[in-house]
Amino acid sequence: MSPPVEADAAIPRPRREAPWHAGLRAARANVVPGLLVQAAMLGVALAYRFYPPTTDLLDQLASWKARWGYGYSALTAIVAGAFLPELMRIAVFQRGRAGRRNLRNLGFTIPFWAFMGVVVDGFYRLQASWFGADAEFSVVVKKVLVDQFVYNPLFAAPFTAMMYDWKNRGFPPVVREFFTAAYYRDVVVPTLFATWGVWIPLVSIIYSLPSLLQIPLFGLSLSLWVMLYTWMSETRAGAR
Repeated sequence: MSPPVEADAAIPRPRREAPWHAGLRAARANVVPGLLVQAAMLGVALAYRFYPPTTDLLDQLASWKARWGYGYSALTAIVAGAFLPELMRIAVFQRGRAGRRNLRNLGFTIPFWAFMGVVVDGFYRLQASWFGADAEFSVVVKKVLVDQFVYNPLFAAPFTAMMYDWKNRGFPPVVREFFTAAYYRDVVVPTLFATWGVWIPLVSIIYSLPSLLQIPLFGLSLSLWVMLYTWMSETRAGAR
């Protein structure tokens, strides 16, 4: 199995090209894995509607989400965003040999994705309070637009880029570059293009399901994206 992203084709080159060009290049590099995870998510959504065993399984996940609340969201994000990608890294890229770097990665990704799982859960609840919990077309469209063109560019994309770059640089005490227009243009904007290509269809599927299923389905789709994003951010750090 080859890496999910071709590094030279996917990683933005700061200050060498327009950020939207780098973003389109990254989006093109993510087409195949993005389509695979989108197809898998669409299959799960259709199976929930039409295949009773899948309906029962996902309803059970929804009942756990109702019982555990934010704790379920944090645990799901840790498994999907930290443990599974690291296991994939060990199995695929390190040929089954774990090392200290993997433990250091988990020391970062576990708290990061626990926090992001809680944030996403809170954001989904907030959207439900704004627009309603029904899966009507107009409601789904509003949620997708706010998710991808307000929450993502203002918080999720820059925060994730900053945190992963901070980790890749060895956790320096101060990185003023992160809070500049140049960093947003050269790093965050290309990331947004890559994110939109994968996540606009995914969140459309997620918002079309009942509220209690949205976090479980978010967890299912998260692992591949974290693997893609980890590959991009680490390659960008190595190119400096």
